[in-house]
Amino acid sequence: MGCLWRKTLSFFLVFVTVYLHGASSQEAAPAGPRKPFFERLRRLEEQFRRFQAVTLTHLQSVASNYNVSYNVDVRFRSLAEESQAVAQAVNQSQAVVQGELVQLKAWVRKLQRRSRKIDMRLRALDLALGERSQQQAQERKAHEAQGDALQDSLARLEGLVHSQGARLAALEGWLPVAHPGITALGPALVPAPTQPGLLGPSSLKLQRDRQELQAASEHRGPRQDSSAPLQGTREPPGSGSHRVLNGTATAPKDPPRQAWSPRGPGEICGVGPTLVFPNASTKNVVFLSPGFVTALRAVSFCSWVRTASGRLGTLLSYATEDNDNKLVLHGRDSLLPGSIHFVIGDPAFRELPLQPLLDGQWHHICVIWTSTQGRYWLHVDRRLVATGSRFREGYEIPPGGSLVLGQEQDSVGGGFDSSEAFVGSMSGLAIWDRALVPGEVANLATGKEFPTGAILTLANAALAGGFVQRANCTCLERCP
Repeated sequence: MGCLWRKTLSFFLVFVTVYLHGASSQEAAPAGPRKPFFERLRRLEEQFRRFQAVTLTHLQSVASNYNVSYNVDVRFRSLAEESQAVAQAVNQSQAVVQGELVQLKAWVRKLQRRSRKIDMRLRALDLALGERSQQQAQERKAHEAQGDALQDSLARLEGLVHSQGARLAALEGWLPVAHPGITALGPALVPAPTQPGLLGPSSLKLQRDRQELQAASEHRGPRQDSSAPLQGTREPPGSGSHRVLNGTATAPKDPPRQAWSPRGPGEICGVGPTLVFPNASTKNVVFLSPGFVTALRAVSFCSWVRTASGRLGTLLSYATEDNDNKLVLHGRDSLLPGSIHFVIGDPAFRELPLQPLLDGQWHHICVIWTSTQGRYWLHVDRRLVATGSRFREGYEIPPGGSLVLGQEQDSVGGGFDSSEAFVGSMSGLAIWDRALVPGEVANLATGKEFPTGAILTLANAALAGGFVQRANCTCLERCP
């Protein structure tokens, strides 16, 4: 635009120079031919005016075009600023969306992992139910066979009893004839001859059966009630300290082997400190430190337990970075009331029956597992109530995890759920890195002898807060 203006200005200067030159030449000419000159000058003046008007119009159009171009530049700059703002907003929204996608992927992975756990548990449950149904079918067949055998035996015995009754009836008829003074022996042997119709063969058979049953019961002696309350145990390993506050716990030492004596009939005394979990708060957690310091190819968990909620929560939970269910005893996901899931290396588990624990009384339990053939045993009050094999055969429980009582961990040392919490009391808890034999379990439950080699007891317990109470009760029945 500046170049066009310079061209117009130079043309105008040339035109003015030509005009002045013509005017000066006309003034120097004679007066006669001036009229055509003025006429020509007038035309030139008109042409100049028209040229001036055209030039002005052109200059106005140029100026208007310059204003339009300036407005276009401003518009472009505003559009560029708006595009930059839109780009920043898009980048921010992309960052937010990417964060939400990361969270969504994490939730999806967690849901997939839980779904895999549920699938594996369902498969294991189907397998266990199949094995249980097969065992029940075999037991039913065995019971039917035993029933048939008993019916045959009863039929034979009934025939023998009838034959003996007939012989007794015949003797009853012969005795008064052969020995008239037999009535002096009394009615305990035979009826008096004066009343021959009161006792027949059936009455004699009933009397004889009653005498045989009485004699058999006298030979067997008084019947012992195997379900009577246990007489308690002695104190498990542990020092006089009741709480590990600084996190510096040492491995328990085997206690001195001393005889235990109950304070009263049916009381369980001298088992050491008791942990009381009063409610299902997620703050009620107890850590066992230092946990498992070496890999375990066998483990035995024994404790006195009393439930207060009518359901079984989580007794024990061991979690590592790669698996939050390396070793778990919990009853939330059990389909049968009073059953508990024994988990080793999730998702593998076995369902163990612990219905006796729902009565609100103290019971002694021992859960034992060894990687040799994957054998496991469950003892309740000295009795073996469940056993099996092929459960994590050849597996090792790794060290370095978090070991918790009363809560189930969804992450190392956290992720607690109140629906999985234990409500009740534990006492005399101990863990071994070997499989206890039945004699050791019986001695432990009756207080005769504490098995050697315990790696963890309640002396290693550290209360993390909440409402968990540690009590020293002389006898468990007197604990709160």
